[in-house]
Amino acid sequence: MQVDTLFFLLVLIFSIIIHEISHGYMAELFGDPTARLAGRLTLNPIPHIDPLGSIILPAIMMIASKGSFAFGWAKPVPYNPHNLRNFKWGTFSVAIAGVLANLFLAVFFGLMIRFHALLGISSASFIQILVTIVEVNLVLAVFNMIPVPPLDGSKALFSLLPYRFNHIYEYMERNWIIFIIFVMFLGSQIIAPISFYLLTLITGIN
Repeated sequence: MQVDTLFFLLVLIFSIIIHEISHGYMAELFGDPTARLAGRLTLNPIPHIDPLGSIILPAIMMIASKGSFAFGWAKPVPYNPHNLRNFKWGTFSVAIAGVLANLFLAVFFGLMIRFHALLGISSASFIQILVTIVEVNLVLAVFNMIPVPPLDGSKALFSLLPYRFNHIYEYMERNWIIFIIFVMFLGSQIIAPISFYLLTLITGIN
C-alpha cells in the first residue's frame, strides 16, 4: 500500500471517529448517556473501526480511483432515542451532529489553506496534508447527508417529516443494503462534484 493511501486512510479513520463521537456527545446533550456508558466517546480507534467500511472499502476505492476518491464508515455509536428529552429535535440533532463535525473540520483546516500566507505556512507538503484533511471531511459530510438508510441524511429527514411517512423509512431501512450499493456505485458522481465545489469555495483552490 502506498504511503499516500495509508495517510489518506488514517485521516479518513480519525475523521470518521470524530463524526461518530459527535453523535454520542449530542445524544448526551439531549439526555442519553448510552454512548458514554458503552465506552464509545473515545478517540481510540479500536472500538469504532468497522473492518469493511473503515479499511477495506476505502482502500479499494483509493486504489481503483488512483487516489482521487474514497469514503467509508465506522461502527455506529449507540444511542437510545427514547432517552432524549426532546424526541423530534433530539433525533434530528443527533443525526446531523456528525456531519456538522466534519464540516467544522473542513472549514477550520480549509481556512488555514486560504490564509496560509498570513499564517506563515509556506510548506507545499503541509498544505497538501491540509487539503487531504479538508477533502476527506467534505466527502464524509456530503456522503452522510444522502437521505438513504443507514446514512445520517435519512434520519435527519424523516425525523422532521410527519409520522405517516415512517413506513417509507422502515421499508428503506429493511432494504438498506440495496440503497447503499446504489450509493456506492453512483454516489461518486454526486458526492465528488459537490465536495470539490465546497473545497474550492472554502479554500480558494481552483
